[in-house]
Amino acid sequence: MKKITVRENGSSTISENMRNHLNVIKPDVVFNLGDYRIEGKAVMERTRKLKDLRGVFQDKTAFGSEDPERVVYSVQSCRPVSEGKEGGLFFGTSAIMPGKIGDEYLMTKGHFHQKSDRAEFYWGVQGTGILILMDRKRNTWAEEVYPGSLHYIAGEIAHRLANTGAAKLIVGACWPSDAGHNYDEIAIHGFSARLVERNGKPELVASSE
Repeated sequence: MKKITVRENGSSTISENMRNHLNVIKPDVVFNLGDYRIEGKAVMERTRKLKDLRGVFQDKTAFGSEDPERVVYSVQSCRPVSEGKEGGLFFGTSAIMPGKIGDEYLMTKGHFHQKSDRAEFYWGVQGTGILILMDRKRNTWAEEVYPGSLHYIAGEIAHRLANTGAAKLIVGACWPSDAGHNYDEIAIHGFSARLVERNGKPELVASSE
């Protein structure tokens, strides 16, 4: 099965399957249960390096001492319909590397949805981590992520993932194709709490910023 990689600003859709009566076909996309990669048509891939996460971590000295080319996380997504189309669904995975910057665990940028009333499902596939959530009143809480854990993220809730384990954290996701991503709001205002290591365990603490 040929894999199509689409640039971040590109677009692709899964071709229409032949819908002849009684026709049996192979699926366009496969979720590989060996390495948890998505293979097939309309698959987008994106990698975030440390240089892409300036301002995310609180310890600026620790951040500056790290290799800016260090990979923090990667995202794959299957987009069978065009971005912004109502009624469709996207499927994806996020793979967050283990490690810390200062006492903060490696994490994703975090976002609201562009259409902020859109909900999303996350589920744990591999590794252990924390799903950090924040509402519009800037109340922040978190849920433990592990293989088999299921997380419903309601509309108007910002969300980011942090890897608290020693292995790669892989999380599956499904969200509406018209949801979009609003990274700017988090980039400007951040979360009201940060996930740090305290006595060898993850702990949410109020942000000093």
